[in-house]
Amino acid sequence: MLLKEVLALRVTVSTFNVQNLILPGITYYGTSRASPDDYQRKCQWIAGQLKRMDADVIGFQEVFHRAALENCLILSGHYAHAEVITEPETHLAPRVALVSRLPVRRHQWISEFPPEAHLEALGVTLPFTRFHRPILKAWLALPNGQDAVVFVVHLKSKRPLIGEGHQRHDPVEEARGMARSLILRACEAAALRLLVLEEIRGTNTPLILIGDLNDATHAVTNDILQGRLPQRNFPAEVKKTLWDILLYSCSDLQARKSYKDVYYTHLHNSHYESLDHIFVSQEFVNENPAHIGFVEYMRLYNDHLLDPALTDELPPTEISDHGQPLVSIRLRDPKGRGSAS
Repeated sequence: MLLKEVLALRVTVSTFNVQNLILPGITYYGTSRASPDDYQRKCQWIAGQLKRMDADVIGFQEVFHRAALENCLILSGHYAHAEVITEPETHLAPRVALVSRLPVRRHQWISEFPPEAHLEALGVTLPFTRFHRPILKAWLALPNGQDAVVFVVHLKSKRPLIGEGHQRHDPVEEARGMARSLILRACEAAALRLLVLEEIRGTNTPLILIGDLNDATHAVTNDILQGRLPQRNFPAEVKKTLWDILLYSCSDLQARKSYKDVYYTHLHNSHYESLDHIFVSQEFVNENPAHIGFVEYMRLYNDHLLDPALTDELPPTEISDHGQPLVSIRLRDPKGRGSAS
């Protein structure tokens, strides 16, 4: 195959929490407001990251205004013909968004949990029935002629959900608030798992899930979302059934190829965390004999994250407090000239 044909069968995917991308002069979270200079510096920094990553598909989190995101794309000079999908701005809030050089067949916003995802505990129905932030589901046309389902998500953070009338630093209420956030994030993960299963169970539908999941790769909430690996002694047919409905962390796929795991996308109080993830269905896993492509490599853009325990240097206010993972997926040649493996 010619080099240009090989490159045409490669797709790069990233997730980017831009941390409060909002137009200048607008008050958010009670007291915060960006000046025109602050806003322009932030857009320039985001544009620089976009230029360096040069990803074909990017899921964004914490985008308040489409116009601000479009300004970043223009400044990057790399996305003149990309499709941009943002949630309608009916109120001031951080939202997810999608930028894709691949054609977008269609998309939908999902706010409500599927009815089957409503949970009970000890006979009491839990009150969480909606995603904290609406998720985006899109159908993209891959270069090999197939369509893939892409979810862009931003699950509830670990920040405590403080009850009305309680003080922020009350240790008892802090503990209760963290438990509420965890329960909500777990409910979101279970609901999202059902939406994923609708697409991949018993099908050959390739699926990519990208976003800020606000938990480590194998935290319980993300294990809910990915599904459980079959045990070694399970019968082959049972294993095949379970493999069909798993999601695979691209950081795990990368770790299988490397001697060192240094995956982190967020620093808080010197805790190195992996909150931003890219998961794929078995159609993008090389060990699956019927794969249509495979994860070639993962790269992290996290050099801007500073550990406050190691330096007195303060990070510039315009940068995000998240790093950006990028995954390269090599697709099989639909004309049979060579193999993705």
